[in-house]
Amino acid sequence: MANDKKNVTVSLNKDIYDSYVQLCKNKGWVVSRQFERLMEEHLDTHK
Repeated sequence: MANDKKNVTVSLNKDIYDSYVQLCKNKGWVVSRQFERLMEEHLDTHK
């Protein structure tokens, strides 16, 4: 994976986002990295 980063804007349900941010804080995760991992998993699954 390249070190290049892309900034994106998304619209999300506020309650879901807030809950997810809290989960990430509790686990010591970085929110943007979790989104990136989810996208990687989907790419692997749907090749």
